[in-house]
Amino acid sequence: MKINFTLASILGFLAVVLGAFGAHALKEKLSPEALNSFETGVRYMMYHTIVILFINSYSGFTDKIKNTISSLFFIGILFFSGSIFVISLGVVTAKSIWFITPLGGILLIFGWLIMIFSFMRTKNVK
Repeated sequence: MKINFTLASILGFLAVVLGAFGAHALKEKLSPEALNSFETGVRYMMYHTIVILFINSYSGFTDKIKNTISSLFFIGILFFSGSIFVISLGVVTAKSIWFITPLGGILLIFGWLIMIFSFMRTKNVK
């Protein structure tokens, strides 16, 4: 559990740093479309980081459920946001890693689905 909190804290830190980097350093360097994509990657990274912190603080889930959802979100963030960052920055072309972004999105969706079903099975949701 400690690792989930630590990784989420690192991701939150990185989301703030990348958001500031995008708003200041990349504003004049990227096209409006590329900057918008970069900002989307930052937003999704932060949203899911906050959810990881919530999930791991919630006492109604087992450690196994917490770790499953957290893992799906960690890998989903890496694939979804990470691929958007490298494509936006021109490190690689979208054509060369076209499957990584949607794969990350699918992992995020599965994390949310597991969370939905886990809440439905929890007897005492508080």
